[in-house]
Amino acid sequence: MTDNSLPKAVVLVSGGMDSAVTIAIAREQGFQVHALSVAYGQRHSSELEASAQVVRMLGAVEHKTVQVDLRSIGGSALTADIDVPLDAEDAGIPVTYVPARNTIMLSIALGWAEVLGSRDIWCGVNAVDYSGYPDCRPAFIEAFEQLANVATKAGVEGQGLRIHAPLMRMSKADIAREGGRLGVDFSATVSCYQADAQGRACGHCDACRLRAQGFRDADLPDPTRYV
Repeated sequence: MTDNSLPKAVVLVSGGMDSAVTIAIAREQGFQVHALSVAYGQRHSSELEASAQVVRMLGAVEHKTVQVDLRSIGGSALTADIDVPLDAEDAGIPVTYVPARNTIMLSIALGWAEVLGSRDIWCGVNAVDYSGYPDCRPAFIEAFEQLANVATKAGVEGQGLRIHAPLMRMSKADIAREGGRLGVDFSATVSCYQADAQGRACGHCDACRLRAQGFRDADLPDPTRYV
């Protein structure tokens, strides 16, 4: 049964470990979670299937998936016919960066939050152990929150909107430990940039390397399913 006395929160869910921990933190802090995933034309659908499983597992009130065709503009190894880099560090911002992805996702979350009457939007962006994407940095989250409060009826009428990024300054090891504390089943999550249809990871892309290193640094078993 839904407890309507709890404040509503829109939580962006990608199917990966970061967004799973973000849902768990929001729930622990007393929010009624309305989960939002975006099918943006990513390389595989297994992360969206993982999103649905994670949402059921962690007890969101509802889960909405919105379609946005970022493949039509391309520009990323995740939305175009560009190879995902393997076993190597990219110089600068890698080709797996999806132009404006987090801006678009947060904008959709902002719209839904207004409809729900929610003041709180949560996302799992991280600026410690990450791939160097510009839309995962504190400056971006702060700027988007400012935008939200001047671009919406809720913001202009004084209700105020907040963007929560609880993992922003956490390492992947910290995130793994926090998920363990909160009872998150990481075996249900998919982080790999090119996971197969069953959600099994390649073990070689940047996302896989960061995830595996996080479990090693946290001294926790890695539940990732590999090809």
